[in-house]
Amino acid sequence: MIAIIRISGIPEMPQKAGVTLDRLRLRKKFTCVLLNELPENLGMIRKVENFTAFGKIDKDTLIELIKMRGKMAGGKKGKIDAEKVAHDLLNSKTPKKISDFGLKPFFALHPPRGGIDSKTHYPRGVLGNSKEGINKLIRRML
Repeated sequence: MIAIIRISGIPEMPQKAGVTLDRLRLRKKFTCVLLNELPENLGMIRKVENFTAFGKIDKDTLIELIKMRGKMAGGKKGKIDAEKVAHDLLNSKTPKKISDFGLKPFFALHPPRGGIDSKTHYPRGVLGNSKEGINKLIRRML
């Protein structure tokens, strides 16, 4: 499972990148989505890597993200079993989406505590493939 966070805003963005971000549901800064590692998704990520941070999310971070920022779709009230959702997402044989569990397909995050250097790519900045560093970034943004 890949987590993608939009870091850069709208000004001076190429139209193709803007359309791709819209299709990924990354319409605002500091929004996170979870995608499966499919060739179609990896192609879209490659198109927007100059505006986003992405990497593989681990189970503990996923559970914490769902507990703190997960919301039910349609404005419904209810308790979310984050551990069950995370287990099913990471261990299913067929690719599943977060919306299959009745949750919104994106997570609104805070700006990261301690600031962000979005001008350069990983390892100095956060843009691009952060690999395992995405887990630290998500925890700073919860």
